Parts: sequence; structure tokens; C-alpha cells
Amino acid sequence: MNDNRLGTAVSPYLRLHADNPVDWREWGPEAFAEARERDVPVLVSVGYATCHWCHVMARESFSDPEIGELLRRDFVAVKVDREERPDVDASLMASASAFTQQLGWPLTAFATPEGRVFFAGTYYPPTQVGQVGSFRQVLAAVLDAWTERRHEVDANAGAIAAAIAQGATADAAARGSGVDATAQGGEPSDGAAPGLPSVDAIRAVTAQLVSAEDTTYGGFGGAPKFPSAPLLEFLGDVAADGDDVARGLLDRSLDAIRTTELTDDDGGVFRYATKRDWSVPHYERMLYDNAGLLAVAGPEQARGIADFLRDTLRRPDGAFVAAQDSESTIDGRRVEGDWYRLPLDERGRFDAPPLDDQVLTGWNGLAIRGLALAGARHPDDEMLDLARGAADAVLTAHVRDRHVVVRSSTAHGTSSAPPTIEDVGLLAEGLLELALVVGEVRYAVTARSLVDDGLAGRFDTDPVLRAAGTATGEQPQTALRSGTVALAGAAATLGALTGDRSLRDAATRLVADRAHTGTERPLGHADALGVALALQRPSREVVVVTEVVESGRGDRMRRTALAARRPGTMVATVTANQARAWADAGFSLFIGRDGSSPAAYVCHDHVCALPARDVAALSDQLR
Repeated sequence: MNDNRLGTAVSPYLRLHADNPVDWREWGPEAFAEARERDVPVLVSVGYATCHWCHVMARESFSDPEIGELLRRDFVAVKVDREERPDVDASLMASASAFTQQLGWPLTAFATPEGRVFFAGTYYPPTQVGQVGSFRQVLAAVLDAWTERRHEVDANAGAIAAAIAQGATADAAARGSGVDATAQGGEPSDGAAPGLPSVDAIRAVTAQLVSAEDTTYGGFGGAPKFPSAPLLEFLGDVAADGDDVARGLLDRSLDAIRTTELTDDDGGVFRYATKRDWSVPHYERMLYDNAGLLAVAGPEQARGIADFLRDTLRRPDGAFVAAQDSESTIDGRRVEGDWYRLPLDERGRFDAPPLDDQVLTGWNGLAIRGLALAGARHPDDEMLDLARGAADAVLTAHVRDRHVVVRSSTAHGTSSAPPTIEDVGLLAEGLLELALVVGEVRYAVTARSLVDDGLAGRFDTDPVLRAAGTATGEQPQTALRSGTVALAGAAATLGALTGDRSLRDAATRLVADRAHTGTERPLGHADALGVALALQRPSREVVVVTEVVESGRGDRMRRTALAARRPGTMVATVTANQARAWADAGFSLFIGRDGSSPAAYVCHDHVCALPARDVAALSDQLR
């Protein structure tokens, strides 16, 4: 009997398992209700479509009819796409940390019918390897505990759930009320806003990173070695704030990523290298890594990444899909990495590695932001066009009445997974960066609505996690900019555009706790440190009014202003007509900025100097 229910799933990862002899269910209350009715444990297997070791475990175990029969008889088996349901993945990862520190995917968790995890691990081989039991042995041990020592199972599940609930409560309290500066080691120095670490404390993180740098091969730490885009962007923020040491760290890391095997010949960057010298990549390529690196990459590197996004991950409607697989079929065999090791001119003889064709709202927001930042900095109009295309596609398909209503969609339809703070925060921040560069207020108007939603906490908690008491909220990440931090960045930008101080205060509350943690453990909190640094600097707003057709003086003024971007400084470039549209939409910074152009207005907390009419005058005011 086969009752596998994944054939109609929206997620490409789930559909990859639709032909398994396992009776897979999708995550949801129905699967856990079935487990209660049958009084059996729930196996939850989490992965994603381009995950190599997920593919390996699928071939070794989930394609085995005997294992399929065992799971059908003694368990309810549930498949979860961590990209589609990051809230579920975060909760299960938090539970799994009670059993192993080697967290990753595939994640293999066993839960009670109430949704509480009582045992977890990651990849399990088909036969025992050293101290790691085979998947069959693990299933047998779990089933023995379930039938013979149920009281231990329930006690473990309850203790883990209680620990998660306690952490989530503390995190929610910090978000709601900010952090008492005196509880973090004394009154803040050098004008620190309440709750935030001081500028000195944030900049001191650079010394920690100096000691962690791999001075032989570049980057940080040993193998495996990740690009860690949020950490590099933080270094870029500190460098822009005048720190030459941070600039050196950033440049050396970016150069290592660009010139080693971690970057493919087509410009795309792989997820990580398995060796300390950045060699032997893990060949999957994620939208979020490449989008994040665009925020700080130099012109050649940014151009290569943008080409990869355009040529490989971009759909005809302009949106970007999530990733490209590490595996491909070469000469009839499914192999990892072989296609990428071919010269570019030979790859066309074989099918390219498949794509994870999910369009994820948050990840597209990150790509919009990265392309807008890189397109403005270098400058590159095609990058801005790519950002516009992605923004328009996501706004058309995933946003209704200026509210995110869809997290994930594919050609197979729209996922039932609800939007998360990642979707709202990253899209809002991306739309604002695009609006500031191209001058189109419609993007900012939608972003303002998204920020309102994010600050109001308008997110549905997954019903299984809610019932189990194990919803963790968004967890800090090392590879992907946090939606919470992005929401804070967007709120601060809106505060600068409108003069609404409460938005800046809300941004402070969102990042305060994460930023304090980041001064001690920067790897997972570097994005919060960057926003905290910007919030600690006096607000400076620069508006350049120059017609699109203008060159010469107006273009030089525009570039001068963009080059002055640093923590605490926001730059907007508009035409006179666009300035009127911004003012009419309630963005008070643009009131009276619709006169003759070119002109630049340098403001400090909305108190503006006389308009600068040439580059020399603008440069003087920026100094």
C-alpha cells in the first residue's frame, strides 16, 4: 500500500519525494491528528530541493521499500521543505540542538502526536558508520523507546518544549521593550541610544574578527568555509564608518571568494567550500548567498553575480528562483559537481543541474536590495533593471493591497505556508533601497505598509507549533540577513524619509538584544550590528534632484552623494516630478525639493542646508 501524498505539493523538494515508497504527508494538523489516532510517533524529515545529502538519504533510505513499509506501519512520516516553512525548520532545529551540535540538513526529528520533539539528528547512513547508527537502527531504537519507555519520551519532549518556550518568551520580551542599557554593563557611551551597544563596542568587534581571520587563505575559520555575506556587509559598514582595518578584512575576504573555486566561471558563488583554502566547493548555489554578496562586492565580482542571477536563476517574469542544485546527470549518472567542473563552453552538451524553482518573497527582497545597492554603487543600469523586474514580479504575484499574502510559489501553484517576518522585512528593505535609487515612490509606499505589518506582528503562528508551544520566532542566521533586522533597517529608513521618530525607536527595539549578543558572538548577529551602528550615528539625509536625461554636473552630483553613503546616512536620487510624488505620498523629506535641478539637499535629522548646486558645494556640505 502506498499513500504518499506529495504528488500535488507546491514545493519542489516535496515533489522529489512523491515517488518514494514512504507514505509521506505534508506538515500540518492532519498528520499529527493521524498520529494521535494511531498512537504512533511522527518522523519529520526536513530538507530542501538542492541539498546534496538530502538526495543521498533519499536514495539510500527513503527509496527502500522495506524502510517504506516500516515507516508506514509504525510512524506517520512527514516531509518539510525548510525554505517553504522556515518557522517549522527553526523550531525543529532548536529541538535538535538538545541532541547534536552538528546541525544541518537533512534534519531527522521524531515527535509526539502533540508535535513535541523527543529525539533528533541529521543524516543517517544505511549502515552503521563508527558511532553513528544506521537509519534502521535509529528507527528501531525510537520505536522501542516509544513502546517500552513512553514516560521517558514524554519527559524529554516536555523538557525540550519548555526550554524552547522560555527562550521564545525572552526573545519576544526583548523585542517588545528594548534592552535596558544598564543591564548590559553600564550606561551607554558616546551618545548611544537606549538599549543599543555603543559605537565603540560595535567597532571593537573588528578586533575579534582580526583574530579569527585565516591569514593564509582569507576568510574566517577553517573548513568548511562559508562566504557569510552578513558578516562581510557588517565589515563594509564599519569600513564606511572610517575603519581601515575592517576595510582590509573585507577586501581580503572578497578577493578570496572571487579568485578561488568558490566562484564559478559564470560568476555565481557556491554555498561553501569543504576545504580551508576555498577549494572543493559544495556545489549548490543559493539565491541568498549571491544576493547578500552583491551588497558589498566590487564591480567585477558584482557584475559576475548579477550575470548569474540573470542567466540562471531569473524567471521570464523577472522573479528569481531559490537555488541551483549541486547534482546533475552526466552520461546517465547522477553526480555531484561534475557539470560545474566542465569548461563553460562544454557545459551545453549536458543538462544543467536542476533549479529549486520556488519564488520566495523574502529571498527576492534580498536580491532586489543587493542589485539596487550594487547598481547604484558601481553604477550599473542593468542591475537596477533586474531589481525592478524582480520587484514588479513579486508585487504582482505575492502581494495584495500592499500586504504580503504569499511566501512561496512555483509553476505548480501557491504554497499554503504563511508569510513570515523574513518575507515582510526583506521585501520592505529591498523595495526601499530600490525606491531610493530609481526614485519611484510606489515601491516606498508598499514598503511603508509592509513595515506597519511587521511592527504590528501580523504573522500567523503555525498551528502545530502553537499547540505544542514550540514556536521559536525567527532565529539568527550566519548566511542570510534576518527578516527582523531587515524590518529594523526599513523602519529606520522610513523614519529618515518621514521624520517619524517612533520608527527609529522601533528599529532600536528590534535589533537591541541581537546587537548586544553580536558584540560577543558576531557571526550570527553581524546584520544586527550593522543596523545598530547606523542607528547610533546622527541621522543624515541627502536628496539629489536631477533629471534622468541630465549628464555632466547632475550625474557627478548624484555619484558624489551615493559615494557618501555610510551608517546613518541615507541618499535618495529623484527627478523634480518624482520629488513631488514623494511629498504627496507623505514623505516629508521631499517637501520643497521639486525646484530647479540639479540640486542636492544635505539634511541632519530633517534640518537641511541650502541647496548645493555643484559638486564642490555638495562635497563641502558632506564633509
